[in-house]
Amino acid sequence: MGEQSRQCSVWLGSETGILKGVSLSRKQAFNFCNTSHLSRDQEVRALCWGDPAESELLVGSVDGTVKTFSVEKGAFTEARRCGEPSEGCFTGLAALNGSSLITCVECGTVRVWKEDSAEPATQLDAGKNVCRMRQSPLHQHKVATGGKENGLKIWDLERPEKPVFTAKNLRDDWLDLRRPHWVRDMAFIPDSDKVVTCTGYHQVHVFDPSTPQRRPVLEAEYGEYPLTTLSLPASGTSVVVGNTHGQIAVLDLRKGLVRGCLKGLAGGVRSLQCHSSQPLLASCGLDRFLRIHSLEDRKLQHKVYLKSRLNCLLLASRDLQEGTGAAEGVSQEVKEEGEEEDEVWDTMEQVEERPKRKTEEEEETQKKSEKKKKKGD
Repeated sequence: MGEQSRQCSVWLGSETGILKGVSLSRKQAFNFCNTSHLSRDQEVRALCWGDPAESELLVGSVDGTVKTFSVEKGAFTEARRCGEPSEGCFTGLAALNGSSLITCVECGTVRVWKEDSAEPATQLDAGKNVCRMRQSPLHQHKVATGGKENGLKIWDLERPEKPVFTAKNLRDDWLDLRRPHWVRDMAFIPDSDKVVTCTGYHQVHVFDPSTPQRRPVLEAEYGEYPLTTLSLPASGTSVVVGNTHGQIAVLDLRKGLVRGCLKGLAGGVRSLQCHSSQPLLASCGLDRFLRIHSLEDRKLQHKVYLKSRLNCLLLASRDLQEGTGAAEGVSQEVKEEGEEEDEVWDTMEQVEERPKRKTEEEEETQKKSEKKKKKGD
């Protein structure tokens, strides 16, 4: 089973509690769990790598437990309690210095857990209704939080007393009415101090904590529906956003303009991730498909049906084209959309339509019309 898990290039968490691994090169999907004991209490809401070598996955479940999955062994090796269901679902999960763990739940509690400790080493309150927590890839001890009526905050976990940056709400509209804010996701822009956010009011904002200005330095809008998630390509000059109606767009972070749209989705987008080195984007959501798009020509490269509604995904840094899942795992061959449709049509029995039998009324009507024609002749 460990060999199967090492082949996986995309990892996904589902509403049914299944951790799924997909090898795109082999066109295989693997379920890493005991499918006979599934429940909605084990729904996977967060995924992250446990170490830089990507040998361990951290899996956050709705019941407040964080499980450690060994990619080498293809099995779960540890489970620890990091919250209570009453606090809400995990909205963020990250590894700190290889041995510690950062968790964030909907009620706004951010905790740092040391290895082999049942009590958090650090705890802070980020405010109510937190929708997302993200860790800075450059400074691991810095995290950003935000939610509904809970603006962007950046925290230094080494000094958790107060945030190092608190965003100011947008200026009032032209009627002098307060504009609501609803941060759904955020990301740290590489090689800068800037943070980009997307909101439930179809807005994209860029904040720059290095300046005195606490309002966005860039404002843009996309579509008409709430944005749910975002991801940054390796270039750092654009951002990819997805919304509740299955629409994905690439926006320019310098001018705030839409560069292009990625088509083919149906249902809300739950998670996006750009590959760290290739111009590829992975997406998943309510329509139960994993999709891989090219960011160069925006064409669909792969589309894999995975049976469960998907909450989150995680890309392996290895080459997706080379490929890359279970203790009690189930493997299945997955087919791309075109192949699956062709096979269905090929196996269907051909049905020939028989000539429709005329009713008595139609026969009498036909006889009368024939008699009239003869009389006319």
